[in-house]
Amino acid sequence: MKQEIQVNAEHLNEEEVIKKSQANPADFKPLYEKYFRTIFLFILHRVGDKDTTADLCSQVFLKALTNISQYSFKGLPFSAWLYRIAINECNDLFRKNKRVRLVVLDDAVANSLYEELFTSESRDERMSKLPAVFKRLKPDELQLIELRFLENRSFKEVADILGITENNTKVRTYRILEKMRKILRS
Repeated sequence: MKQEIQVNAEHLNEEEVIKKSQANPADFKPLYEKYFRTIFLFILHRVGDKDTTADLCSQVFLKALTNISQYSFKGLPFSAWLYRIAINECNDLFRKNKRVRLVVLDDAVANSLYEELFTSESRDERMSKLPAVFKRLKPDELQLIELRFLENRSFKEVADILGITENNTKVRTYRILEKMRKILRS
């Protein structure tokens, strides 16, 4: 007699849920339910369109489910793997459609980021200059700045998502900030 076991991500640790999902794709549901909203919002902030976001989010979870058997624990959270898939899906969309990359920038975020760069100019001057600076960054540089400052993620989280070391994340961040300072001065 076959007994049905229901998997609940809140009652099992994530590693156990992933192992169960690798054996039986139907057990992936708790992971989907746990991460759908955050991945959806992550993509929406990049593409700015709910229909496109829904399509990309579906692709992210389809790829995750399809490749769950290849996932291995390397000390990183499962969410970092999903974010990496989401970033790749967004980048593919931008490449294929030659779409302009959307950066959501509110006043608080702009001021916080600009304080990292300069402190002498007024708030209005800050807001007017940042979009032009973002346009001059490479996609991977913009991605790092967005994760770190616009989404307020820790260096560790950014490192996990991008698949690089935390130290490399810090070095790259400060180099990009210096590049942004030079752009602002020119």
